[in-house]
Amino acid sequence: MRISEFQAKDVINISDGKKLGNIGDIEIDVRTGAIQSIVLYGSGKYFGIFGKDEEVVIPWNQILKIGEDVILVRSKQAEAPKQIEGHTQ
Repeated sequence: MRISEFQAKDVINISDGKKLGNIGDIEIDVRTGAIQSIVLYGSGKYFGIFGKDEEVVIPWNQILKIGEDVILVRSKQAEAPKQIEGHTQ
């Protein structure tokens, strides 16, 4: 599979059913060529004008299934509630 095909798939967290986004980057072990983790960049706030949310790094061992259109993951990091103006979401 080509990296561009991998990046075009939606990433879904099966723990809560939420779409996390698409892969922005891949971390690879240069010695073995194996993928270590995938990196999802936060979506831009207000059409990307006012910055971006933090990136989410998902280790390879949290990827459960790579399908034709989606990648299913189980990520506790992606489930953490975000702080907005002193309140949890």
